[in-house]
Amino acid sequence: ALVTAGGRLDLLSKTRSKAALPFAGKFRLIDFTLNNCINSGIENIGVITQYMPYSLREHIGIGKPWDLDRKNGGITILQPYKGKEGEDWYYGDAQAVYNNLSYIMSNGPEEILILPGNLVYKMNYQKLIRQHRENDADLTLAANNIPYPDARHFSILDYEDNLQLKNIKKEEEPAKNLVSMGIFVFKKEVLVKYLKEYCSQGAVDFETEIIPQMLADQKKIFISKYQGYWRSIRTVQSYWKSNLETTDAVPEINLYDPDWPIYTRSEEKPPVKFGPHSLSTKSLIANGAIVNGRVENSIIGPGVYIEAGALVKNSIILNDSTIRKNSMVNKSIIDKNVEIKENVQIGYGNDFTVNSDSENNLENGLNLIARNISVDSGCIIHRNCRIARDLKRGQFKNNEILSGTTVE
Repeated sequence: ALVTAGGRLDLLSKTRSKAALPFAGKFRLIDFTLNNCINSGIENIGVITQYMPYSLREHIGIGKPWDLDRKNGGITILQPYKGKEGEDWYYGDAQAVYNNLSYIMSNGPEEILILPGNLVYKMNYQKLIRQHRENDADLTLAANNIPYPDARHFSILDYEDNLQLKNIKKEEEPAKNLVSMGIFVFKKEVLVKYLKEYCSQGAVDFETEIIPQMLADQKKIFISKYQGYWRSIRTVQSYWKSNLETTDAVPEINLYDPDWPIYTRSEEKPPVKFGPHSLSTKSLIANGAIVNGRVENSIIGPGVYIEAGALVKNSIILNDSTIRKNSMVNKSIIDKNVEIKENVQIGYGNDFTVNSDSENNLENGLNLIARNISVDSGCIIHRNCRIARDLKRGQFKNNEILSGTTVE
């Protein structure tokens, strides 16, 4: 299997790739794909790193948490390829795989499984591979039905009664809602042929360039329908929403299933500690956290410290951040090692002015605070704000950051 582990996500990816983002307090996004491989009996995995690979490399290491530290097979970290023109980032999944053809050619399997590293889901890939073989397909795509409003962000699939693919394209107002999950099984010789022929001419993407060309050449392409929880982390909003879904009383994705364990590289932290006047409801709180205030419907990462009188609700607080006394954090993502000082209000008021500086527009009231910064006491941050540097008292009128503002 090849895992493409690049991608950016606004301020959250300033120092890490999207695949390395923390999820549900304890995990990283890439953990779901790696565990799917292990639970499916796939033990030869190449991870194609790209943008800001350091955090990802540190997390995966030699693959020990997933029992992939072995002489034969196991996990291989594939470093970014340095192009002839000095370009060292891949612009699409096909280009990323093309620039690692030597890895494909040096490994034995006749089928190549290509997987994105930014999906939250649980899938046994053996069903996909079995259908691929039964159809003698050149390519098999995993597909999922999703709500119509979301379908326009993905490639829409049109197919015959026997599930053979007829067309793949993006539509602003799709008439169908079966979409590609970005998960492919290729015959190795077919994959190599098309990548060599078309990526050498500038093609970079499977769904918009390689697969349409295969359809034009009448290659046998089938879809495999998946039914289950699947989230593609495309935006800051989808990252926030899918995280908070794990706090539901019975979440759609079961993180506690002993028959499908989700392994990860765990930080060596002591147990979570709750103070005498603390209160936590509908939240996930990771080891090493100390909670003396109130936490509602939130994800609290390892080593987070919440002082007495502080309130955190509808938020994600990442590792080793501190929320000082009498501060309120609502509907916000606070990155690692942030200090919110006393009497700060984040997520204040009912003005939802859109932040057009964000890659996908912050428009639903969600605030984003970058890592390693400090917000001074008494500051008020309204809605849809992006904060990428320290905030000091006296820098802004009434110490307020108005809705839709970016501070860099």
